[in-house]
Amino acid sequence: EFLGALRKHGELIDIDRPVALELEVAKALRKSASVGGPACVFKNNGTRFPLVAGVYNTRAKALIALEATEDTIFERILSGLAKRIPPVIVKDAPVHENVITGDAIDLSALPVPKYSPDDGGPYITPGIVVSRDPETGIPDIGHYRFEIIDKTTMSFNPLPLHRLGKHVAKARALGHTTYRAAVVIGVDPVLAYTAPIQVAEGTNDFELAGGLRGAPIELVHAKTVDLDVPARAEFVIEFEADLTKTVMEGPLGEYTGYYSPAALQPVARVLAITHRNDACFQGLLTGVPPTENHILKQVPYEASFLAMMRQQFPTVSKVSIPSSGGVSYRIVMAMQPRFAGEARSALLAAIASNFRPKMVVVVDPDIDVHSSAEVEWAMAFRTQPARDAVIVDGLPGGPLDPMADESLPATMRTGSAIGIDATFPFGLPVRKAGEAAANVCGPALAEHGREYIEVADVPGWKDYDFPELRKRAGA
Repeated sequence: EFLGALRKHGELIDIDRPVALELEVAKALRKSASVGGPACVFKNNGTRFPLVAGVYNTRAKALIALEATEDTIFERILSGLAKRIPPVIVKDAPVHENVITGDAIDLSALPVPKYSPDDGGPYITPGIVVSRDPETGIPDIGHYRFEIIDKTTMSFNPLPLHRLGKHVAKARALGHTTYRAAVVIGVDPVLAYTAPIQVAEGTNDFELAGGLRGAPIELVHAKTVDLDVPARAEFVIEFEADLTKTVMEGPLGEYTGYYSPAALQPVARVLAITHRNDACFQGLLTGVPPTENHILKQVPYEASFLAMMRQQFPTVSKVSIPSSGGVSYRIVMAMQPRFAGEARSALLAAIASNFRPKMVVVVDPDIDVHSSAEVEWAMAFRTQPARDAVIVDGLPGGPLDPMADESLPATMRTGSAIGIDATFPFGLPVRKAGEAAANVCGPALAEHGREYIEVADVPGWKDYDFPELRKRAGA
């Protein structure tokens, strides 16, 4: 249905000519994404399965996926988070129309691309792992990368700060030598946008997805692992990770725009591959921002961060977690401080959050948090660095930070963060352009030498009809 909606909006094209999985698919995806272009169906890729990729490469496609507009998208997600709907279990599922086990398992039959020249091998990048906490039994869904080793084995990177990594660590601590999970590929986009949402660890993500969908997610019990998986997925790869054996996994051109170096990671033995009739496999370009995985993370990250911050700081009105910062390392939020120091409290709360940003900027509500020029303007003219900048060291390192000390295990890496309060000093009256002086009240501040600071701007310029400029832009 999602692919049909993309095609209806002119956001999906078929490519019938031969396209190589190694690097050529990546070139096509990069080219299309650079101009906000359509998703692609690579029909002639050397396998019998079409490869669909680029379905999350623009914000416009995100709005189609979530059936929303820019004006309604945040409310759509926040209301879904507030109204969780449990999944339902079905017996007959499209994803079980074909079940491949034993000697018939062959990962090389799947169209898995190699995206960057120095990648360690072909990578499944859009896979959503369904895993279960070995102590509580609560399921989780999250995006993780899988490198193909041979026909029956893969390796993956269970980052220790993410729930899959915590599940694997718990399994080891309990004395388990293996851990079973499943990789799901080609899903209702609501599941893809649910996976990055930041919520408490005891959350059942399928209930979140049900809230976002407005209806229960249909699950079916997997064939070889004790998990319930999305019944209407295109593919499910069920696997068993050997916790006693590791292999060099990587490098991979990651969301940071840098290669994450090769490292010893668990080996995953494939137990079963199930798929629909006439199934489509999925690809997802990674690398220098913005790419598809940045757009995929941005909407749920911004919405869940906004919801989290509003619980403590209700005047936070807008949030931007831009792709230039990997949709994690840089956060800009607008708020109206209610008392002196509240903006600083908010930026420190953001630094302490599980998003682990390296830079947080707080601005006044009149600043467009999505405009780098406006944010930089506020940073230049509404701050004094000695007063308004806060640096915190000794924080848990951000995931895959290329500036971290890679000689240390991931659990031992630390980093630092800077917070910048770019709001006007609390109590300082500000007059917007065109506003009468009588509307501005409050005590004068001697350090500024006048009763108020006035924002100088030309009223109505955004609505000015400029046909010559419009014609040039359309030429």
